[in-house]
Order: sequence, then C-alpha cells, then structure tokens
Amino acid sequence: MPPRRAKDSAYVDPDNLDQSDSEGSDFNEDEGPSAKAGRKGKNPIGGSSGKKVKKSKGKGAEQPYAWEASYTRSWDAVREDEGGSLQLSVEELLARNRRQRLLQPTAAIRRTIIRHLILLLDLSSNMMDRDLRPNRFDLTLEYSRAFVAEWFDQNPLGQIGVVGMRAGIGERIREMSGNPQEVIKSLSDRTKLEPAGEPSLQNAIEMARASMSHLPTSASREIVIIFGSLTTCDPDNIHDTIDSCVKDKIRVSVVALAAEMKVCRDLCDKTGGVFGVVMNEGHYKDLLFDLVPPPAQKATAANKPSGGVSADLIMMGFPTRLPESSPASLCVCHSIIKSEGFLCPRCDGKLCDVPTDCDVCGLMIVSSPHLARSYHHLFPVKAYRPVTADMMMEEGSTADCEGCSAPFRNVGMATSSSGNAAIGVSSFGRYRCSECGKDFCVECDLFVHEVLHVCPGCR
Repeated sequence: MPPRRAKDSAYVDPDNLDQSDSEGSDFNEDEGPSAKAGRKGKNPIGGSSGKKVKKSKGKGAEQPYAWEASYTRSWDAVREDEGGSLQLSVEELLARNRRQRLLQPTAAIRRTIIRHLILLLDLSSNMMDRDLRPNRFDLTLEYSRAFVAEWFDQNPLGQIGVVGMRAGIGERIREMSGNPQEVIKSLSDRTKLEPAGEPSLQNAIEMARASMSHLPTSASREIVIIFGSLTTCDPDNIHDTIDSCVKDKIRVSVVALAAEMKVCRDLCDKTGGVFGVVMNEGHYKDLLFDLVPPPAQKATAANKPSGGVSADLIMMGFPTRLPESSPASLCVCHSIIKSEGFLCPRCDGKLCDVPTDCDVCGLMIVSSPHLARSYHHLFPVKAYRPVTADMMMEEGSTADCEGCSAPFRNVGMATSSSGNAAIGVSSFGRYRCSECGKDFCVECDLFVHEVLHVCPGCR
C-alpha cells in the first residue's frame, strides 16, 4: 500500500492535531461539551477547517453493556456477625444455592415412572477443548457417570443406553440396560471413547430412535444429547429426523457445551425437550441433573377422551431371587452359567438383574422395592418453609432438629431475615414442614427432599 500524501484532506497528523487543539483551546472551562465541540468544528472565518475531528460523547449518555448492567457486587452481601466471623454469611450463601432446586412446584402431576433414555455423547475432536477443566471430554465422562448413578437412584424402573457421535457416524457404546453398574462401566473406559473427527447428530439420533422403536406406549422415550461442537456432519436433511422423533413421541433434550445452535433449539422445541448452554462447570452439572426427574406428561385428546384422565394397565412380574448356594444354570439374557439370579414368575427363565424384560416371554420383571421407590415422583414432599424470628416465638417450637437432633443456632442474620425468607432461605438455618409443623436443619431438608422423599415428622 503506497504511503499517504500530506496534501490528502482525509489525513490528519496526530501531532499537528494535538498542537492545533491545544493552541485553539482558549475557551472557558465552564462551557459545556456542545459549545466546545462547536468551537473546534469551525474556523474563525466560518468556513470548513478541512480537518475531521471526532466528537466525543458523554459517558452518561451511552447505554451500558449487558455485562455491566447485570454485574452485581456479591461481596457486599457478606456481613460479619457479632464476633467478627463470616461463617453465618457463608452458610447463608451456600444454603441459598442448594435450596434453589427445592423450590419447585410440588403439585401432583402425571409423570411416567417407566423411563427409557438414550445418552448421546459428543466424541468429536472438539471435546478436547480446555474451556472446561480439565477438558470437555474428561468432565463429560465424570458428570455422565454421576448422572447415570443419580438417574437410576431416582428412576429404578428405567433403562439407559449410550450412543457416541464420532467420525461422522453414530456408535453404540452400551445397549439399553437397567443395571447401573454396566452402564457406568461402559463410560469408564476412556481408551475406547477417545474423541476423533466430526459429530453427526442425524446418524446418532437415528440409531437411538431405532433402539426405542419396540418400546410400548406406556413407557417414555427420551434422548439426552451432550453436544460440544458447532457443526454437524449429516448425510440427509436433519429436519426429517426431527419430524420422525415428533411422530414417535421421543423427547429430546440438549446440553450444549459451546454455544446455541438453531437446529438444536428446534430439536428441543418441537419434541418438548429442554435446551441449555453451559456457562461453567457448576452450571454444566446443574443442567444435566435437572433432567433426572421424570418429565410431566402433556394432556392430549388420547389421554382424556371423555373429559377425564385415562390410565393404561401394565402387566408386571415379581421374580424369585436365587441365592448363591443354588445350583448353577444358564441365564436367558447373557447365556452365562451362574448360581445367583432371578426367576421369571411366568416362564421360570433365569435372569441376571432386575428391572428388565424377560427374553423368553417378554414380561416386565420388577422388584417391589423398585416399584415403591418410583412413586415419590407422583407424590413429592412439599417444600419446607423458612423459619423467621416471629415463627420461632410460636408455641411448640423446638430447639433441636427433628431429623438429626442437632441444636439450632439461636442467632441469625437479623438484618436480612425477612429478605432471605422471601427467597426461601432461613437466616436461622431451620425449615418447617407445613403439614406436621416440625423443624429441620438445612442438611436434613436436602436429605428429605432429594434422598428420603418422606417427611420423618409426618410418619
């Protein structure tokens, strides 16, 4: 590019511009920005000065950026107690974050307790990025194993299969199984899951859809996609695959590790799934674990033909468990000779694990504890109310936790008691059941709603 010539009118020497501005700045300091700009923009004889001077705008007139508008000084909310300790403030912040997922609607909603889910993992080369520690691939495997364990704990009658997206094709990593140990074992072998190539959403979804084509209408069909790429290598129109998922009533949810893609958003919106973009490691785990509870069923004309809610009867069998001392025989699921197992009540076929479907007669085999544990989603425990200073003065208020018998602290953050109660957090670390009126600590509150699913004070 040739050098600029000095006689070009569009060229302004920065040194000369600064000098001319300093020489011509003989105006009063009390003049406003408009007056200053006006005197700089015109020469004394009223003609154009020939120099392009950029007018500066006031900072107050500019609109703030999005990250500036949403910026909060979280450390201002931390206050010391009478002894100068920050322990109460730290406990309050932790309790606020932990109780966010407990403040969900607890009304009785029709849900599917027999779930079938396919976990689609992005195994492309994009998963080796280090924006998530240690990298996307290792963190995804860690969270996937934790997700499978939690999913089976909350949905004991469900089954999970794993499909990978690698080198433009879909790879079946694990067949649909009701044994969490087998699924977690398939996600633990890092060498067989090494990322490579580009992902293919269409091929992986078609493989997952074919795995659930034989399932009955009483069971839910769900696909959870962990997608870390911004492109997809598909052999055909992926919108045809989306229409097939809608026709087969397959609910697809996507957890994006990179950014939002329109095809992923359309996939979730049309199938009734959930879409989320990961911001950090903690948000990644929250998005994934929000998919553990069974989704609510949508009311359709087929569900209520005469104005009411219809229900389908499902035939189940409760097996007989064989001890290790029983004679060895061949199982019908893996063709392995073993002693322990379960006998099908219809055909006396030997099965390795429950819940499962008998390979001989097709009967659904479940155990009674699994069936009982699945009903807590239909009748959830109501969220406990945060106890305020006025509620502590009521008659019958105890000084110890009803669950663990630990003593409550008598001193709370009195200045923020009412504000914390409005967001579901007690400044005194105690929460009260609206049914039995018993008080529980923070740890027992989380244990009752996430693990036990039964209020000890109501029983």
